[in-house]
Amino acid sequence: MRKIAFIGAGSMAEAIISGMVAKDIVKPKEIYITNRSDKDRLAFLQSRYGVSISESLETLLKDADIVFLAVKPKDILGAMEAAKPFISEQMLLISVAAGVHTASLEGLISKKVSIIRAMPNTSAAVGESATAIAGNQHASEHDLDLAQELFETIGTVTTVKEDQLDAVTGLSGSGPAYIYYLVEAMEKSSLTIGLDAETAKQLIIQTLIGAAAMLSQSDKSPAVLRKEVTSPGGTTEAGLNVLEDSGVQAAVISCIQEAAMQSKKLGRQISDELAESLLNAR
Repeated sequence: MRKIAFIGAGSMAEAIISGMVAKDIVKPKEIYITNRSDKDRLAFLQSRYGVSISESLETLLKDADIVFLAVKPKDILGAMEAAKPFISEQMLLISVAAGVHTASLEGLISKKVSIIRAMPNTSAAVGESATAIAGNQHASEHDLDLAQELFETIGTVTTVKEDQLDAVTGLSGSGPAYIYYLVEAMEKSSLTIGLDAETAKQLIIQTLIGAAAMLSQSDKSPAVLRKEVTSPGGTTEAGLNVLEDSGVQAAVISCIQEAAMQSKKLGRQISDELAESLLNAR
């Protein structure tokens, strides 16, 4: 039996726990959770999933095989300083803290620990995340395979180089918000063309599901699929002409580029803050 410890008990931690338990990859009795102060949250997770909870990091991390670091970036320093005495080089540390580099974690731990940094997205809550993972120099192929198996319980998993994770953040990490933004516009338009909100919602959702299935199951490119729907002089062409004239495609490209650059900027900021904290501590 392996032991999986979670430092942090927020929505992402719950999504991962829910996926692992539902897919029977991990037994509830193998999962241990703690957080900084919200005992009601821990009690809820224990009641719902049958996991163990602990207020003691020493108890939580004792004999742990895998440690999920699922705290907010601003709480990384405190969490790692408290956990450091109980982290061993035999553990696999998996971080879902956005923008926190594996090098920063290594510096905080001061041990040769296998670390995997993961970037899931909020669709993990319904088991449909697009997750990217990257390992540090100490992470083996076995470690990456194990992380992939765990994250596949909440969606698909892609292994990338760590310096690509900022691009992943801009594309798929923030991606659900871009889709929701498009759906907002589609819903607003439906009111102007005579459809009630509930009818429009059903049509929009199924349209998205159908388009995603076509992209997934077809070997044709998005451009080809779009052209196949677009008859000369037809309704689709009329709508697409407005999008083209409004520069929507260029705006989406710029949107993703800007989000990726912001991810890189925040990552550097977090790394600098952690480095400064380490220097001050010494």
